[in-house]
This record gives sequence, C-alpha cells and structure tokens, in this order.
Amino acid sequence: MSRPIRVLIAKPGLDGHDRGAKVVAAALRDAGMEVIYTGLHQTPEMIASAAVQEDVDVIGLSILSGAHMTLFPRVRQLLVDAGRDDVLITGGGIIPKEDMAALRALGIGELFGPGTPTTALIEYIQGWFQSQQPTA
Repeated sequence: MSRPIRVLIAKPGLDGHDRGAKVVAAALRDAGMEVIYTGLHQTPEMIASAAVQEDVDVIGLSILSGAHMTLFPRVRQLLVDAGRDDVLITGGGIIPKEDMAALRALGIGELFGPGTPTTALIEYIQGWFQSQQPTA
C-alpha cells in the first residue's frame, strides 16, 4: 500500500484572496492526501522552509497577484538549494498561457486557471506521484 501524498498549499505575496486555495486544500484532503495550508502572505523562503520541514511531495501555489514569474521560480530555486529538487511545484491563479509555458520550461509543473475542476488537479498530482514511485 502506498503512503499518502503530502501537499503544501501556500498563498505567497500580498494577495489576500484565499478562498480558492482553501477549496483546493479541502478537495485534495478529501482525495486522501495529507494537506498543509500555510495561510496568507507567505514569502518564498517561508514556503520552501515549510516544505522541507514537512517533507512534502508537492507544493501548490495560489497566485492571483500577477507575481507568478517571480514567485514560482524563487520557490523552486530555494528548494533546489535545500536539496529538494524532487518536490513538484504546481499551482494556479491568473496566469497567461505564455507565462505558463515559460514556467514549465523552468521546471514548474502543470498550472491551472480559474474554473478548473479540482478533479483535474487531483488526477495530475496522483499521476505525477505514481510516476515517481520505484517499480518492483
């Protein structure tokens, strides 16, 4: 039997709208994942530190502020520096398609826009996690 997937949901920056992050956190929890929600106004350093301390598999960033091209790469670099480049960084918010492609090229996982069914995120995370498991 496989262990639960550990996911950290974070709201970086000054954006104070966290309803979507809470909905995602609840959906992931209901799908059997262990979810840690960091709350509002987190810095990239706080997020990376929490991810390392909690030994998470996935970080989900909710960004509505337009700072996605700064925040996603910064969290990724902090994880790489901490020796945790194995953590999937995914997320969502108001992110133009061309920025999604640029972030993917930097090693960020799939990104989801407003209105995406939570089942799409759940299936993505479960598929990624399954692909990371050693084969017998």
